[in-house]
Amino acid sequence: MDILSLFEKYYSPGTPLYDSVWSHSRLVAQKAMQLAQKHPELSLDTDFVYEAAMLHDIGVFLTHAPEIYCTGDQPYICHGILGADLLRTEGYPRHALVCERHTGAGLTVDNIIAQNLPLPHRDMCPVSLEEKLVCFADKFYSKSNPDREKPMDKIRKGIARYGQDSLQRFDEMAALFL
Repeated sequence: MDILSLFEKYYSPGTPLYDSVWSHSRLVAQKAMQLAQKHPELSLDTDFVYEAAMLHDIGVFLTHAPEIYCTGDQPYICHGILGADLLRTEGYPRHALVCERHTGAGLTVDNIIAQNLPLPHRDMCPVSLEEKLVCFADKFYSKSNPDREKPMDKIRKGIARYGQDSLQRFDEMAALFL
């Protein structure tokens, strides 16, 4: 199944939710591809990067986030693992890892426990270069204000709220891709 068909299995074209998530994903994919092109020495799997960027938020419709048209019943923080479950069921296990590991700058089991997050108690930090690239590119765009790329200082300030280890992971990704 192609990426668009898979996306449209869960999102109805022409709805505000579809438009919000699809346009956000497109911007993230474009950013990731621009960064990948700047770094041929990393030998990134750009086909995978593009697909994973387009699907990284596929689970948001299952969450309750009315400000971005999500009317599900799960907490928004769960969108990554929910999307990962969907993609595993659809036969996309590698893409599922990107869903699961893109939240913030990744989440450690210590972050999950300390913040009492409703997530499995395991590390969910990006591992592969491709996972890191999609995670990093995602931070430049929000779904609530999709047309404006966030400046680096604003991204870093937002990540820093979740601890020095999160900021360090983000800064390591920045050093890799900028």
